[in-house]
Amino acid sequence: MVTVGLLVRLEAKSGKEQVVADFLKSALSMAQNEPATVTWYAVQLGPSTFGIFDTFPNDAGRQAHLNGPIAAALMANAADLLASDPVIEMVDILAAK
Repeated sequence: MVTVGLLVRLEAKSGKEQVVADFLKSALSMAQNEPATVTWYAVQLGPSTFGIFDTFPNDAGRQAHLNGPIAAALMANAADLLASDPVIEMVDILAAK
């Protein structure tokens, strides 16, 4: 059962949209190796706006993800790829199917 999640909004720099999309696609294999990451979605919301939504059974799993390889890779490349800092929101899951 999932109880918590993350909602992350990313705004790509002009001309970096495809690089951000490719980065997100490549991150799937890292998410698959995280046992506490129950679901992980990378989405494109607009021409330069992307997002990540993922869920976890508890806050320990969420914190492990925030300290894991996807977040590290994203932050290492943020200055080059993103127009602004990622907006990371911690959410509580009220219901899930």
